[in-house]
Amino acid sequence: MAFYGHLMSLSKTQKRTENNIRLALTQVCEQSLKDIAGFEWLTHQADYTHFPASLFITCVFSTEQAQQNAIAQDDDKKLQKLIVAKLFAIGIKLPSVKQQVILDNEETCTLEHNSDWKLRLASRKGRTVARNRP
Repeated sequence: MAFYGHLMSLSKTQKRTENNIRLALTQVCEQSLKDIAGFEWLTHQADYTHFPASLFITCVFSTEQAQQNAIAQDDDKKLQKLIVAKLFAIGIKLPSVKQQVILDNEETCTLEHNSDWKLRLASRKGRTVARNRP
């Protein structure tokens, strides 16, 4: 799942970067579906005026229990490593992986946001755009 309404306002270079991110994260998603129990999908958000500090990847699990099991089995770290590797391969280094790769789940989204992922992603506390240091 991704939200592409913002693509119209991106420069050519930003569109190319966005496409490369999408392709890299698709590979992460396909691998994670095979390797991590309860993993469902992932999406990303970015503000290209503060990139790459503003790049957030949300990895979604089926239930809160599946998310907790993934953490207990260090699958969250596996996801982080895979994401970092795939993004690095396209020339993107996340400055703060622990804050930029976030786990979530369908069950909690349903309870808190009536299954509206666009609203949930937009309203997440702690997901404000980080500023690059001058």
